[in-house]
Amino acid sequence: MDCIHQRAYDALMECDVDLKVAKVKQLAQDWSADLISVECEPFEPISVVDPGRPTLPELVLPKNLPKRRLGSKEGQAALMHSIAHIEFNAINLALDALYRFQGLPKEYYGDWLRVCTEEAYHFQMVREHLATLGYEYGDFPAHNGLWEMTFKTSHDPLVRMALVPRTLEARGLDVSPPMMKKLRAVGDHRGVEILKILLHDEIGHVWVGNRWFHYLCEQRGVRYFDVFQELVDEYLTGQLKGPFNYEARRQAGFTEEELEWLKNWE
Repeated sequence: MDCIHQRAYDALMECDVDLKVAKVKQLAQDWSADLISVECEPFEPISVVDPGRPTLPELVLPKNLPKRRLGSKEGQAALMHSIAHIEFNAINLALDALYRFQGLPKEYYGDWLRVCTEEAYHFQMVREHLATLGYEYGDFPAHNGLWEMTFKTSHDPLVRMALVPRTLEARGLDVSPPMMKKLRAVGDHRGVEILKILLHDEIGHVWVGNRWFHYLCEQRGVRYFDVFQELVDEYLTGQLKGPFNYEARRQAGFTEEELEWLKNWE
C-alpha cells in the first residue's frame, strides 16, 4: 500500500496546476478504495519546503499589489484571481498537513484529505469563472502571506491547527459576506454563487482545524483557550482583525468563550 505522507508530498511538490489537481483527486480515490496506509515508515519531514507552484503568478509583498476598482472588468477579475490564489495555497496547505505531521489518528488524515479535495474543487471552479472574464490564474500578481505562516508552524501540528485553519483561514468566513455584497452590486451572480459554496465548505474546513486543535490540546493536558491566546500573542503580536462572522465561526466550532473574546478586536 502507498504511504499517505509520500503521496501527499508528491502532490505538494507538483508544479503543474492541472497535474496537482489530478494527483489530489487520485489520492482521494485511492484513499476511498483503502489503498493508502497511514502506517508508514517514519521519516524526517523537510523543515522548510517551498511547495510546487507554477512560474506565475508573480509573488510580491501585499503592499505592492495594485489596487483595482471592482466596478471594472479587470477589477472583478483581479478579485476572483486573488480568491483562486487563496484556494491554490489552501490545496498546498492541506497537502502539507497530510505530509508533515505523522503518528496522528487515521481520522486526521481522512479529514485533511477531504479538505484538500474540496480546496482543489474550489480552485477549479474559480479558475473556470476567471476564464469567462477573459483571464487565467497567473495573470495577476499575488502575495505569499498564507504560505509564510505554514513555514512558521511546520514544527508542531498544534500550532499549525491554531494559526492556519483557526486564524488565517477563519478570516475567510469573515470577509466572504462583504465580498458577496460587492459582487452582487456589480452583477457578478456566478461569483456570488461561488462564494456561497466556498463559505459553506470553509466552515467545515475551519471545523476540522478546531477539531484537531482541541484534540491535541487534550492530548497534552493544556487548556485550548489559554494556548490559543498565547499563540496569537507570540505569532501575531496579539493582533486579530475584525469584524468577525460570529455565526459562521460558531458553526465552525468556536466556543462562546472564544467568540466573546473576539469582540475585543472589533
